[in-house]
Amino acid sequence: MKPDQRTLTRAWRQAPHLTVAAAIAAFALPHARAAAPSKPDVATTIRQTIESRYPGAHVMDVQPSAMPGVYEIFMGDQIVYSDAAGDYLIIGSMVDTQTKQNLTEARLNDHGKIDFGALPFDRAIKIVKGNGSRKFAVFSDPDCPFCQQLEKSLLPVTDVTMYLFLFPIASLHPQAPAKAHAIWCAKDRAAAWTQWMQEKKLPAAGAGSCSSDPLDALQRLGDTLHINSTPTLFFADGRRVAGAIPTAEIEKLLSVSAGRTKGPAPH
Repeated sequence: MKPDQRTLTRAWRQAPHLTVAAAIAAFALPHARAAAPSKPDVATTIRQTIESRYPGAHVMDVQPSAMPGVYEIFMGDQIVYSDAAGDYLIIGSMVDTQTKQNLTEARLNDHGKIDFGALPFDRAIKIVKGNGSRKFAVFSDPDCPFCQQLEKSLLPVTDVTMYLFLFPIASLHPQAPAKAHAIWCAKDRAAAWTQWMQEKKLPAAGAGSCSSDPLDALQRLGDTLHINSTPTLFFADGRRVAGAIPTAEIEKLLSVSAGRTKGPAPH
């Protein structure tokens, strides 16, 4: 995760009076303020309040949440919640207690959908298993423990093409950029990645060399796509999922994605 991009979260932690308990109490107790603005004005009110009180924060979208009186605020890389005036915030996940669904995660994934075919596949390491018919992309850090956990979940998954975008987060893993560079410069990049993630062996000196790599360009792409943690996966239907998801969920998402995807597949 990139802490330097979590503007609102940092500000939240520096404001101890904005606790979850206070936020809940705010919704429960009557206010002396005027009635909440009409629906068309709520988004504007919340956006102006949050951005004025948290300089650097950028509110990209405001929608009513599943909980009456609580609004969902999409910040690009996270979702938070507030009252109609933006005076109180709740940071955390909203869960449907009947279905057990994490509503925050689902909405964040919806917001994070992309045009899969527009990804720069020439800057990815292409790894094919089986017939390669099911396609997905993953932004991964060679030193990220969750990325290594994802690799284990992927072991039994076959008939896939994985487009691996090297995305080392130097602020968390200082040696990761050098390792990513070595893997990119290997003669067989796919084999080098697999060997590192499974055996912790980097390509031998002289096994491959290059003066450049796509790491800086991929960091800029990650900023554009609001990627702040690894692994982050994108499926062929554009759906985004962050984290080391288990094998069963990967299979489900691949199947759903394959059923929705139309048009030419990336090479």
